This record gives sequence, structure tokens and C-alpha cells, in this order.
Amino acid sequence: MSLKLDILAFGAHPDDTELGCGGTIIKHIKSGKKVGVVDITEGQLGSRGSVAERYKEAAKAAIIQGLSIRENLGFEDGWFRNDKAALDKVIEMIRKYKPEIVLANAITDRHPDHGRAASLIADACFYSGLVKIESYYNDIKQEVWRPKALYHYIQDYHIEPDFVIDVSDHWDQKIEAILAFSSQFYNPESNEKETPISSKSFLDFLGARARTIGRPIHAEYGEGFTRTRYLGVNSLFDLK
Repeated sequence: MSLKLDILAFGAHPDDTELGCGGTIIKHIKSGKKVGVVDITEGQLGSRGSVAERYKEAAKAAIIQGLSIRENLGFEDGWFRNDKAALDKVIEMIRKYKPEIVLANAITDRHPDHGRAASLIADACFYSGLVKIESYYNDIKQEVWRPKALYHYIQDYHIEPDFVIDVSDHWDQKIEAILAFSSQFYNPESNEKETPISSKSFLDFLGARARTIGRPIHAEYGEGFTRTRYLGVNSLFDLK
């Protein structure tokens, strides 16, 4: 039997979830929730580092955050599509871990993979609940499962969030998890060419973005999310 998760976060590339919702992941793990990450590609097209390095870095980041599981679907960076083959693999992961909540890439972003992954994951969350779509794991037929909620984290482009999570107490740990990807982000010992995300100024941008998102809810640092359906609450006092 597979481990049942409370939250399953998908990222088009290793490090997407650390950047977009790492603080939220850490916050929920510290509150006792079981959280896992599925990376869709191996980051083959990254200007810096190698696939082997990305796997090692992802494993290190998983330990820093306290993830229950981390898997990689091995899709081709830049060329995966929202087609039946990809949907089958994502449905398999959703049914394997039966998350209550799924987190996915931004619905539109600078990197084309992000919006495409958002669409892929959203479709898979729906199809995973259809009984006539069969899937198998280790040659055993899987039970249908549809997550209760799907939320999209915000990445490079500014998107007005539908709600914000206060991650102030977990910001330093989030940055530690990001910097576990030492081939990709600010590393003064690296001799590789600088990219838009490898400079110290990019880390400054992340902090400024999180402060901007957090300010309306009186949080030092916030992570924003969008949703594609209404949010249901029991009371007006559940909202603040």
C-alpha cells in the first residue's frame, strides 16, 4: 500500500515547488501534514548543472523540507505535452498518493512549461476521478481518486493571488531548500555562466516578491495561490 498524502505538489522542473510554494510546504509539514513532491521533468534543458546533479539537489531539498516522498516522472524538459501518455502518468501519481490537496505550477508564466504543466495537472485531477479511466501501479488496478482542491502557486510573472499563506516563520528554511539546488541558484563558488536565476539579485527578488504578497495580510513573507473554482468555508470567521 502506498503512503497517503495530505498534499501533493507538482513542479514542471526540479526546484519549481521550492521556489513557488516551499514555505507553504514546510509550514504544513511542521503542522503534522504529510506532503510529497512530483517533479515532471528532469530539467534537461537547464543552462547550468546536469540531470544527475539535479537529482542529488532535489533529494537534498526534500530532506531540508521534510517531504514524505519525492518522485520524478522523467518527462522531457521543454517538450512534454498535455496528452494521454502524460495524463496517464500524472493520474497514476494522484491515485497512488490520494492527496486531499494538489498544488501545481502557475497557470501562465515566463517559462512555457509552467503553464502547460498547470493545464496537465488540472486535467489529471479531474480525470483521476473517472471510474472508466483505468490505471495500474505495480500491475495492480488503482482506485479512482479526485483531490478535494487544486491550487496554483505563483512563479515568475506577477499574478494577483486569490489567497495568501503566511510563510514568515519558514522563510529561512525555504531559502535553504532553494539553495540546495546549488547548480541553479546563487553559489559564489560556481564557475558556470550566470543565468537570470543564478545571481544574488534573484534571491533579493524572491524576498521582495514574498514581502509584497505578504503585506496585505500583515505577514512579513507570503506565498500566493490562485484557484479555478469557488472556495467553500463554514463561516465568515474562517476568512481573515
